[in-house]
Amino acid sequence: MMTKKVLILAANGRIAQIVENRILTEAAFAGVDLTLFLRDASRLDHLADNPRVTLIDGDITDQTAVSQAMVGQDLVFVAVVDHDDQNRLTKTVMAAMEANQVTRVLFTNVLGIYGEVGGEFGRWNAEMIGAGMATARQSDQLLADSGLDYTTLRLPWLNDQGIKYAVTTKNDPYEGVSGSRDSIADVVLSMIADPTKYSRDSIGVADPDTEGQDRPVY
Repeated sequence: MMTKKVLILAANGRIAQIVENRILTEAAFAGVDLTLFLRDASRLDHLADNPRVTLIDGDITDQTAVSQAMVGQDLVFVAVVDHDDQNRLTKTVMAAMEANQVTRVLFTNVLGIYGEVGGEFGRWNAEMIGAGMATARQSDQLLADSGLDYTTLRLPWLNDQGIKYAVTTKNDPYEGVSGSRDSIADVVLSMIADPTKYSRDSIGVADPDTEGQDRPVY
């Protein structure tokens, strides 16, 4: 059963915009309505007249605003990584979902939170993400402990190449170092089409052809 009402938090991100565009233009998603939550909603003014779109201007750590946006939603896509030192983004979203009996959430994160990225690239990736790794790992742990029907999306280093990806789950080694924004959007859309996919799991998404590289592939 396809999701009917989708809330996208941080809706102005590049991956979020690909998801939004495909939902609004592809026949397969014709029954899906979008609530788009972002700081400065005027940045998505080109969607303001679309009858399937509700734009909300707000801060993702504002409990009241997020909870109001959550009313009646079937699925939430959080299109930003929680690098807040108190994980306010994750906690705000979880509390709003619980208050509104919304259970399905797709939450953006980074690769490497389990030490699942090996070799020289794994070392470099950990160095680049630095202190952000601990807050990202904690975001995933909060979701795993929450009882929500969550999917953590561990993103690779992003490029703008075509759609080509492999999905690894929580206990697999990460395959690849880079992947395209269009590929990530494609995975998100697959879960909007079938919300049972990757339920209560953490997935890595990357172009398998980039496996073994020491640095991101652009």
